[in-house]
Amino acid sequence: MARFAVTFLLILLTLFTVEMMAPVQEHVIVPFTSSLARLSAALILPFDSTVVAHGKVLQFSDSGFAVSIESGCNGVEATIVLIAAVIAFPAAWRQRAAAIAIGFIAIQALNLVRIISLFYLGNWNLDFFGWIHLYLWPTLIMLDVLIVFLVYLRYLSRQGIAAEPAGA
Repeated sequence: MARFAVTFLLILLTLFTVEMMAPVQEHVIVPFTSSLARLSAALILPFDSTVVAHGKVLQFSDSGFAVSIESGCNGVEATIVLIAAVIAFPAAWRQRAAAIAIGFIAIQALNLVRIISLFYLGNWNLDFFGWIHLYLWPTLIMLDVLIVFLVYLRYLSRQGIAAEPAGA
């Protein structure tokens, strides 16, 4: 358990450090975040033609209300936590890669629901938006990470893969 905790923390620190580097922000994070805004708009457009996306901003063209998808709201940090946990736990790299890929999809699917719900909630009531944005959705996203990791651990246990014995 101590080995997992130390490895998890080291990977977490490394990945968060890399994420914060200017070239990574410019060439990976900002384009990814902009793609989330475009995808959110594309998902909404069949139901609401007043939605547009520019960069990382999702906006109603008629009322002008907009939300900007910022760091911490793009699911990258949640994905980093999942990656660190999956890599820190002993398993075959193929299983780790599958868990990370499936987890990324699960996190981003829920994050799209989050972005779209907050977009409409903010247009309706900014007080509710603030509370749900700051407290409810971050909790739900991290709960998603935990559930994905627990499902992964259960899968590993059913495959007969156990943590390495202490001292190994």
